[in-house]
Amino acid sequence: MRLVFAGTPEVAVPALDALIASDRHEVVAVVTRPDAPAGRGRKLVASPVAERAEEAGIEVLKPAKPRDEDFLARLREIAPDCCPVVAYGALLPKAALDIPAKGWVNLHFSLLPAWRGAAPVQHAVLAGDEVTGASTFQIETGLDSGPVFGVLTEEVRATDTSGDLLTRLAFAGSGLLVATMDGIEDGTLQAVPQPAEGVTLAPKIEVEDAKVDWAAPALRVDRVIRGCAPAPGAWTVFRGERLKLMSAVPAVDHAELGLAPGELAVTKKAVHVGTGSHPVELIWVQPQGKKPMKAADWARGVRIEGGERLGDSA
Repeated sequence: MRLVFAGTPEVAVPALDALIASDRHEVVAVVTRPDAPAGRGRKLVASPVAERAEEAGIEVLKPAKPRDEDFLARLREIAPDCCPVVAYGALLPKAALDIPAKGWVNLHFSLLPAWRGAAPVQHAVLAGDEVTGASTFQIETGLDSGPVFGVLTEEVRATDTSGDLLTRLAFAGSGLLVATMDGIEDGTLQAVPQPAEGVTLAPKIEVEDAKVDWAAPALRVDRVIRGCAPAPGAWTVFRGERLKLMSAVPAVDHAELGLAPGELAVTKKAVHVGTGSHPVELIWVQPQGKKPMKAADWARGVRIEGGERLGDSA
């Protein structure tokens, strides 16, 4: 099939690579979000998908909005058979959905109908799911509600951050997407409607959602830190300034410390924080305006005093 691939971030690149490598299909163009400012200089930078497509000599389309008539006209000229999508980042209007004969097919990183929305992997970690996966489905005008072509499952490991899990799903899912294109092309694959039961939503995780509540149990604190890594990044407040929490582990064997929620206990090699249950040990932190550092190095630098706490009261 002639394919137009739609995607934007790094997580979409493995699927683009897999489709380019396929000997049954041709990626004739790529649709991605417009160049965006990045870095300290805030210079405009092309998306990872745009960069990869340009390296491969593939036409790149960057509509400000996918309903723009110039974009729709070009898509009609290209006349793709199907448009596979991975994390494109914009809603597709019906005018665009109607152009390819076999529609638009999304690779979504959850077992639909669970975790429909922008942040399925983060919500799976936050919820403590033991198993998640990826699904390919036909895009409709509803939110991730179209019929499903195929799925794969992936274990959520106890130490997984959202970034760890998403990386594994991106590579495993690339094979699922190619297999879905193969099945659509040869007519052996039929999409199955999603069940009405089991629908959960996964909206974007905002910065305020990533604030750690030290009165919550250690298990919840651990999930928030892992689920918000690498973005937007879990955080708390220390001495009136924001402190980003890069990684931590529950410290079950240190329950005898008797720390109040948010209270700090520092040794030469470790930094423990009280929660609503047992303490957690901070591993990596990032003070405001500084680079990430080991929590023990941070604690030595700020000279934490007895009884000091993390949180709004700090």
